[in-house]
Amino acid sequence: MQSFTEENYLKAIYTLSTAENQSVSTNAIAEKLTTKASSVTDMLKKLADKKLIHYEKYQGAELTRKGKKIAINIIRKHRLWEVFLVNHLNFKWDEVHDVAEELEHINSEKLIDSLDRFLNFPQFDPHGDPIPDKEGKVYHHKEISVKDLRVGESGIIVGVKEHHPDFLRYLENAELLLGTNIKVLKIFEWDNSIKIKCDKKQELTISEKVAGNLYIKKMLKK
Repeated sequence: MQSFTEENYLKAIYTLSTAENQSVSTNAIAEKLTTKASSVTDMLKKLADKKLIHYEKYQGAELTRKGKKIAINIIRKHRLWEVFLVNHLNFKWDEVHDVAEELEHINSEKLIDSLDRFLNFPQFDPHGDPIPDKEGKVYHHKEISVKDLRVGESGIIVGVKEHHPDFLRYLENAELLLGTNIKVLKIFEWDNSIKIKCDKKQELTISEKVAGNLYIKKMLKK
């Protein structure tokens, strides 16, 4: 059985490797977990000894099949707990991450399977991130952001790339929530900020950074 710290490392390596599709560097892991590179090196050696990662100095780390299975299961638990907290305990989407970080380490397959069934097998968490099923299969959104739209094109917000609570609260205040329909009205050349129209008829201008952190399902023109 893995310690909480080992599980956090496996999850971090999986998340980073999914984003970069390659071996994950020590520095990237250190930044992700807010720790020292020397501490990361020590842990990577330990995980390699347990056959959970492939690791060579200066060449980064890759999950073994066993390590990947553990990482995906941790992510599954985390995201299921987030759904439960939002849908049944009235947590807001900017409040659930830290609580789910603790709950994800509960090691009871029966509990998690029951939770999944109770929630009616959700495919996505409150932030639009895919939830792996019991077999580890993951349905991914096609990662297109508002930033990728042209003037006149529309889409539905289906996820967020950035999960920082301040950003989530900003989106809530701006009513840019999952399921919101948006249409690009204008792109400003000066700073690439974007004027959009939302399904509640209001118009607002968002920065290039905000646009790049909003995943959308592009709507075809009729």
